[in-house]
Amino acid sequence: MSGPPSDLPCRELFALPAGIYLDGNSLGAMPHSAREAVIRRLDEWQTQAVSGWDEWFGLAESLSPALGQLVGAKPSEVIATGSITANLHALLATFYQPQGQRRHLLATELDFPTDVYALQSWAAQRGGELRLIPSRDSQTLHPDDVAAALTPEIALILLPTVLYRSGQLLNVPQLTALAHERGALIGWDAAHSIGALPHGFHDAGADFAVWCSYKYLNAGPGAPGGLFVHERHHDRLPALRGWWGNDKASQFEMTPDYRPSAGAAAYQQGTPPILALAALEGALKVFADVDLADIRARSLSLTDRLISLVDRHLPELRVITPRDHAQRGGHVSLAHPQARALSAALRQRGIIPDFRAPDVLRLAPVALYTLEAELEETVRVLRELLDTGAHLKVDVSGAVS
Repeated sequence: MSGPPSDLPCRELFALPAGIYLDGNSLGAMPHSAREAVIRRLDEWQTQAVSGWDEWFGLAESLSPALGQLVGAKPSEVIATGSITANLHALLATFYQPQGQRRHLLATELDFPTDVYALQSWAAQRGGELRLIPSRDSQTLHPDDVAAALTPEIALILLPTVLYRSGQLLNVPQLTALAHERGALIGWDAAHSIGALPHGFHDAGADFAVWCSYKYLNAGPGAPGGLFVHERHHDRLPALRGWWGNDKASQFEMTPDYRPSAGAAAYQQGTPPILALAALEGALKVFADVDLADIRARSLSLTDRLISLVDRHLPELRVITPRDHAQRGGHVSLAHPQARALSAALRQRGIIPDFRAPDVLRLAPVALYTLEAELEETVRVLRELLDTGAHLKVDVSGAVS
């Protein structure tokens, strides 16, 4: 296909929940192809039992070409495995090697907590400290502040491609070049961007990256994540090794000598969850014939439309997502003191957003399946809630998001 049509993109490829779904930046809607792939693998398990491994053995590696397209990498530089946190630990164990004055790690105070926890643990293990770049407005990150924090004591910096609360998109090539100019390694967390916009990790020269696949990749709750390791680092042995990272040709020789797979596949550890990989396998089919540039163009069109509607009809809600296309990811974040109550009230009316403490309502128009009319209806309902105060009567205790 040449690109998603302006109104009905690839919507028919998804089994959408009832109502209006605007939380695909937390958990993507289910593609029919994901269900079909899981059922196919279940049938193989039923009919073939252990013989199914003849096909499943290289399943993760078979997904690398498609993942490479999504993150702008060579197939040898990516692998579907683990979770963001597990993968980040494996990569930090390998890449964070304090030497001399370069002893410290760097991140931002706006990072998703799991990244901070992992960084803290390795700083403690290896005698460094984790420094956090402050935000000028508690929502976004200024590149000058990154530059100021990249002192000669920094060994490695980890940044998100898109900040999860505000939706700010960072400049990967620019900040990667800056880190390298300052003598630091740099890794990226692409959880809130993979599947929503093009990437170029190889050409940018990023040292490594991690991501999940249950947001814009639509591979299901707890789906396997993935990682990228630039080919210039493929001579490094993973610090955390497991038998599934062994070279496939000799894996079942069961020798005590570790023989790493080529490239990023060496970072696999335990036996992969085949049924979960199957959902990712099926979900990736949605992207096979869609140009990421078209996805990005429609995403920007939808978020432009949403921001315009909020500006016109909901002046009480403050848009904290950057309006500049070059700095905007795939979702729109709105600040309001009653954001939690508004989120809960929307859900009661069949509109699914999410909430991030203390005061952010996030709306994610996903290019592959969200309609402009759904954004208009969401804004209409928000206006009604604010006018009537009905959201203040909603019980928000126990709400996850």
